[in-house]
Amino acid sequence: MEPIVETTLGRVRGTTSSGISVFKGIPYAAPPFGDLRFAAPAPARPWDGVRDAFEFGPTAPKPPYHPPLDRLLPDPSIPGEDILSLNIWTPDLEMSLPVLVWIHGGAFVHGSSAVPVYDGGSFARDGVVFVSINYRLGVEGFAYLEGAPANRGLLDQVAALRWVRENIASFGGNPDLVTVAGESAGAMSAVSLVAMPDAEGLFRRVIAQSGAGHSAMSLATAKRISTALAEDLGVEPTREGFASIDPTDLVVAQDALSRRILAQPDPQQWGEVAADSMAFEPCVDGTVLPGRPIDRIVAGASSDIDVLIGTNADEYSLFLVPGGVDQGIDENVLRMMIGAYGLDVEAALAAYRESRPDATPGQLMTAVLGDWMFLIPALRVAEARAVQLLSTYVYRFEWPSSLFEGRLGATHALELGFTFDNLGVEGAERLAGPHPPQVLADDMHRAWVSFVSTGGPGWSPYGESRTVMCFGAESGQLEDPGADVRVLWEGIR
Repeated sequence: MEPIVETTLGRVRGTTSSGISVFKGIPYAAPPFGDLRFAAPAPARPWDGVRDAFEFGPTAPKPPYHPPLDRLLPDPSIPGEDILSLNIWTPDLEMSLPVLVWIHGGAFVHGSSAVPVYDGGSFARDGVVFVSINYRLGVEGFAYLEGAPANRGLLDQVAALRWVRENIASFGGNPDLVTVAGESAGAMSAVSLVAMPDAEGLFRRVIAQSGAGHSAMSLATAKRISTALAEDLGVEPTREGFASIDPTDLVVAQDALSRRILAQPDPQQWGEVAADSMAFEPCVDGTVLPGRPIDRIVAGASSDIDVLIGTNADEYSLFLVPGGVDQGIDENVLRMMIGAYGLDVEAALAAYRESRPDATPGQLMTAVLGDWMFLIPALRVAEARAVQLLSTYVYRFEWPSSLFEGRLGATHALELGFTFDNLGVEGAERLAGPHPPQVLADDMHRAWVSFVSTGGPGWSPYGESRTVMCFGAESGQLEDPGADVRVLWEGIR
């Protein structure tokens, strides 16, 4: 069966299998090339007849993951210019079901909606209309350029949400019951959307997996990054200057700059980027993104939004373990790193060692970096909303992968196969290893579906007791887990 649906731009033809209809590669905005390069997303052109929506659309210009991450994170690359597209999985075209819009991760420079684990069939099977989107990455989406709107990648996401608002009812979705969800850069994007005036009224709930509201650089840092890249390219840091560079060549230069910053993370030269290594994350430009998302949330920006937010127990192992970096860290390096992040070295060492008594120096540094980058920002969102008595739920994913002799632990992105209930799809085993527990996927996926559908995932909200649902070999909710470590960061992060 090939269902046909009328959209505001024309008719699209999808496929149906096992009761799930799928539509892929539907444009929500015009290709951002030629005269539209570095512009705000423009309306897509209508089409005549019926457009086949059988395949994922082209992916945004991006570099490949470098070894060893390329062996762990699938990242399809599809040629073409119609990169601003979305995909839909729906169980019933005639219903009015809750909608989940998925924003992929990849540090704002990698990823796409075509990553196999993002298949939305399991959500559709359970009564949710699932939408996944592509958006501009790297320089094309996030470099600050004179003559171009800032945060173009975020503007793309808003354009996709507007398309959903206008069209999702035709696919069986309720436009008034939309959840925006994402992981890593996708979670940071979702929380950024909460802080954006342009996105107001386009969604009702947010799921943020391993990403929160601190990852937005200052305008001064954004200009510094663009100027450095312009110097490398021999052009001016303007829309006109960067538009003179072929997108493929721009990706090469962007990747080279990112690697240079990673090799020499000097805060005097690179500002906030020296700490998080994301040279092309969103910036606080004052218009598209009026302030840091966390600051906007503290001021009440998320008052009409339900939030589910959380992290993994060993987030940073993905970036240290596969290449063996963790095994080269000794006590001196650990102490230096703890001090560099503003913690009291002796107090932090004592607290982290007590929380992980058998940990090596490399594993302790992994914990410190993961808390700084992921855990504490997530808790700051939950704390700010708890003060305002807003519906907020916090989780922690603790099931450890068996890979790398178990050193990978509950690493960054490992939870995706569980929340999507896609442990069997291509590539899921690259992080999970053999025989991940299906019962845990059942529990997590059920909680995500419940939150999207009702606003409650099945455990107590975050408040004075700091309730956190811990998903692992034995799942259950705890009050303020890791409190001794959490308090170390007060006034620092």
